[in-house]
Amino acid sequence: MAMASGLVLAKLVAGKEKQTLNKLRIIKGITHISAVLGRWDLVIDVEAGSIQELTMLVVHKIRAIPGISSTETLITTAI
Repeated sequence: MAMASGLVLAKLVAGKEKQTLNKLRIIKGITHISAVLGRWDLVIDVEAGSIQELTMLVVHKIRAIPGISSTETLITTAI
């Protein structure tokens, strides 16, 4: 089975950064989190067994955290 992977760009709610990071760190499927400067606050590397599982991870786990104000997901692909 092919793995699905991607990057989730996330904006955080001001003042909830530490609580949000603590919640993100325990989610299965998140492989790395980078804090960045610019339009987005975090770049979250994600992996799942399929696109459907990746969708569930982003929609029902990452976006469900109250400290996440918005996301944009980039699905990785081979060229």
